[in-house]
Amino acid sequence: MEAELLVDGRHATGESPVWHAGEQALYWVDIPARKLCRWQAATSETTSWLAPEMLACIAPGRAPGHWVAGMETGLFELQTQADGQLHSRLLEKVTHAQPGMRFNDGRCDRQGRFWAGTMVMNMGLASPAGAMYRYGKEDGLKKMLDGFITPNGLGFSPDGHTMYLSDSHPSVQLIWAFDYDTATGTPANRRVFVDMKPLPGRPDGAAVDEDGCYWICGNDAGLVHRFTPAGTLDRSLAVPVKKPAMCAFGGAGLDTLFVTSIRPEGIDLSDQPLAGGVFALRPGVRGLPEPQFSR
Repeated sequence: MEAELLVDGRHATGESPVWHAGEQALYWVDIPARKLCRWQAATSETTSWLAPEMLACIAPGRAPGHWVAGMETGLFELQTQADGQLHSRLLEKVTHAQPGMRFNDGRCDRQGRFWAGTMVMNMGLASPAGAMYRYGKEDGLKKMLDGFITPNGLGFSPDGHTMYLSDSHPSVQLIWAFDYDTATGTPANRRVFVDMKPLPGRPDGAAVDEDGCYWICGNDAGLVHRFTPAGTLDRSLAVPVKKPAMCAFGGAGLDTLFVTSIRPEGIDLSDQPLAGGVFALRPGVRGLPEPQFSR
């Protein structure tokens, strides 16, 4: 199955792809470039907007052109503007455990609560200062889980009753499953879903399809893996770059798997000139609509 190059974006860290069904467009971010990007299916036109600080994860907001985003200093509401800038409004500031941290992976649960994790940007420190936060109107920004180095791979089963989460740091490389109380937004009964250490690639960003299978990027291996709800590796699809970062289902039939990637600095990229691009795969299964922030 050939991966199609959608955008030769050369993004330093392309992350958080989200399909916007109303616009028939794919949105994603380039974290260090502070950019929100959009590709429109009808025209293949790409547009970007600049944020005031690094933005790492996004979810559709309540109004057109509005997004909820995890950034460096907290959660923000963002609004796209005609001048290429993002109007930002702080929703809630985060108190990081130590300096040099930012938000990383995040998305809404099936009920519209926003979840996002934090990490120490210098992964070489291997600092377990990262935490998972839940944000909603009922209790604001609340720390729900901690002790992570690089929290990643957040996803929810089709019925919302299972939450998935990974830690992509080389020393961890685990994916966990939790029982998820949809009424209260509380995870419980944490257990290992997949140990990625014997498999190719570190666990990065993820998506869940309509069959309840969990897709996760195998960073460093140029693969996207699909695991059944029982945690069995079902298949692996290749992309022409070593560091796929996150995947998302979209397209008119939700049957396209979009994959963002990373273009690392300071190494020879002659064997992967498309690093940092956005790719499209046709895996033969359908995904689920991405929930918008509504809580």
